[in-house]
Amino acid sequence: MTDKTQGRVLYPDECYDIQGAIFDVYREMGCGFLEAIYQECLENEFGIRDVPFEAQKELLLYYKGKRLTQTYKPDFICYGKIVVELKATKAVAP
Repeated sequence: MTDKTQGRVLYPDECYDIQGAIFDVYREMGCGFLEAIYQECLENEFGIRDVPFEAQKELLLYYKGKRLTQTYKPDFICYGKIVVELKATKAVAP
């Protein structure tokens, strides 16, 4: 992030669409489920809203130009450029 981008959303329209889908899932399902339930619900909601996404896509990682043996599977990549990670917890610490 450069000084010019600090404090501002890079893709405001796309993030607005993603947040709307997440809020709808939360309003419909509430809290208390495992992450896999929210994952499936959000896949459905993204489809309803025509939000382009890839779920659990395996990404290759590199460190200083060398490919790592570990990979990264974000919950979603939306619009081909925004990583969305879901977290389901029983409580949030103060």
